[in-house]
Amino acid sequence: MTRILHVLDHSLPMHSGYTFRTRAIMRAQAASGLDVRGLTGLRHTEAGPAIQTVDGLTFHRTPGTAHGPAGLREWREIDALADAIGALAQEWRPDILHAHSPALGGLAAIRAGRRLGIPVVYEIRAFWEDAAVGNLQGREGSLRYRLTRQLETLAVGGAGAVVTICRGLKDDLIARGIAPGKIAIMPNGVDLTTFGDPKPRDAQLARELDMGDGPVIGFIGSFYDYEGLDDLIAAMPRLLARHCDARLLLVGGGPMDKALRAQAEASPAAHAIRFTGRVPHTEVERYYALADIMAYPRKASRLTELVTPLKPLEAMAQMKLVAASDVGGHRELVTHGDTGTLFAPDDPAACADVLADLVDRRGEWNALRERARDHVRAAHDWHDNVQRYQVVYHRLLGTQRNGRMTDAA
Repeated sequence: MTRILHVLDHSLPMHSGYTFRTRAIMRAQAASGLDVRGLTGLRHTEAGPAIQTVDGLTFHRTPGTAHGPAGLREWREIDALADAIGALAQEWRPDILHAHSPALGGLAAIRAGRRLGIPVVYEIRAFWEDAAVGNLQGREGSLRYRLTRQLETLAVGGAGAVVTICRGLKDDLIARGIAPGKIAIMPNGVDLTTFGDPKPRDAQLARELDMGDGPVIGFIGSFYDYEGLDDLIAAMPRLLARHCDARLLLVGGGPMDKALRAQAEASPAAHAIRFTGRVPHTEVERYYALADIMAYPRKASRLTELVTPLKPLEAMAQMKLVAASDVGGHRELVTHGDTGTLFAPDDPAACADVLADLVDRRGEWNALRERARDHVRAAHDWHDNVQRYQVVYHRLLGTQRNGRMTDAA
């Protein structure tokens, strides 16, 4: 049985889009017959045992901490994680090291892989320098931005194969001089065995939140600036002018939480906006069931143009209408007028008009929902798409075997 060690920034039981994608990948690979484990670096901050089983998956932790000034601290993180990979490999002997961004994990896996003679796959889910800008924690073109970008390029160059989650990221790497044949795409997906059976509307929860009987616009996720939730709140007065019983349901939290609540309180649409705060992941489907339309008003930026989000796919799987801003990451997931509706980014009026038009087209809702869910089943079901990894693994293992035979000859 082929053994795959996933080298990770963090994992379950921490909750994030990163950990949920990891869980989906590892579950689907285990179901396909691979032997999989995860190893997290020093940025996994939740306390727990050195070896931890969560949702039936095994995760190993890198011991210790890394101190020092920026730059030196990151290299010490790489050292610690590379040593942890080496120690685990002596016991468990993986066939493939599958490292996931950021570049610290990729560089650690490359270092350990060279020592151990194990091929490395490096998977990029986003460029973390762009994510820092999107989270208002960095500035494009700054020294930190450029250094992070250089580390990413080093990791891509050193890996035996590279995987990205979308075309936008692949195209950017090709522009850096990476050979197209080295880069595979493994799109975001949904585990339809656990997230493909929509729940009925919870009348009690609807009453507790005072949702009323009108159309509900929803967003479930992290409140980052790039998500454009300020534009969604700004769109509400215009939406209410056409549909006075509409409601906006915002589920989650994050850096923009306080500012968004203040904006909502000052809005003439304040009476129609509901914040729930963060909810347990096991309860998320109850909140999806309250919404008719899920809105994703991401702002136009390098991050949102290059990276595809997971949430629109989850919404389609839950049989919800999807309205999203017309940025590159959304265009890879949503076909306008077929599986969802796109509107101009950074434009509250355009957002409001699209939402109002969708409410007016109730007679088309069922057909839109069915097409969107069929799209997820056909192109974004983890249990089918995970086979793409097998192609990458087999090529690397075949290259390694051929190299050994050549050396022996």
